[in-house]
Amino acid sequence: MLLRISTIQKLSEMICGNEPFTYFPYRSSSLLTKFFVELDLDYKHDGSTRSAWVEGVLKELNVKKSKFPELPSEDIIKIIESLVDPDKFLFDDKLDISKAREDLDKLLSFYDLKLNIQSNGQSRVVGTTKTFISNDIESIRSKDKAVTFCPSVFRIPEKEVNEKLISVMMPFNAGFRGTYDAIKRVANYLKFDCLRADDIWENSTFIQDIFDLIYCSRIIVVDFSNRNPNVMYETGIAHTLGKTVIPITQSLDDIPSDLGHHRALKYLPNDEGYRNLSNELYKRIKTIMKL
Repeated sequence: MLLRISTIQKLSEMICGNEPFTYFPYRSSSLLTKFFVELDLDYKHDGSTRSAWVEGVLKELNVKKSKFPELPSEDIIKIIESLVDPDKFLFDDKLDISKAREDLDKLLSFYDLKLNIQSNGQSRVVGTTKTFISNDIESIRSKDKAVTFCPSVFRIPEKEVNEKLISVMMPFNAGFRGTYDAIKRVANYLKFDCLRADDIWENSTFIQDIFDLIYCSRIIVVDFSNRNPNVMYETGIAHTLGKTVIPITQSLDDIPSDLGHHRALKYLPNDEGYRNLSNELYKRIKTIMKL
């Protein structure tokens, strides 16, 4: 996708922080160079008029071929997303990230694009005509092909993905109460939601509730202990939907060989084991969510 010249010109003024976009950070000559270098783009301001120079850079990047015809070039996307990096709007009352996002969204809407705000505050450019439920938009962009699916067994829920929802797939018996409590303890501490399928009843079939829960979750914790066949099936659904799956187990022997290459958190079903599980899950989730 090629951006129009008028869009390029407005993006240029936003990068510079010129009128009428003074709620974006102002960038002098050296800061313009720094802006592009931090994005791994080898451009150094040559001392010419700032906005004209930036416009020239953007025109050059605009004609680069994108892997997805419905998106601009990867470099243009990096620039747009960096324009509303929350870290660049700190400690200056004149800056307004909400206004910046609003104006960028207006520019992007002409191309059926929008900014998707992630749980860590970063923005990602996505299409308004497609729904990405997989977690890693960067990995979606790196693929040569994206697949649209229409399952025959499940109904696609109308709800959107909840970036702060952790779902848990495990055997439903009293022996796993301590495990579930250990997981919920971490979620509560991080101010995330945490649900199992038996916590909800929204559909006439139990498997549809499970599918909805996986579909809408950011992270799925799966307990392979005792080789529960339902958990295996649910893990396959989560992997197919491109979700982040955290495997846990009381015994590594309970993990099927097809899934053996995925790193799992092993725990013991006692007080100390549950505490250790909470600690390890906390570290893993913080890494995933970049908290």
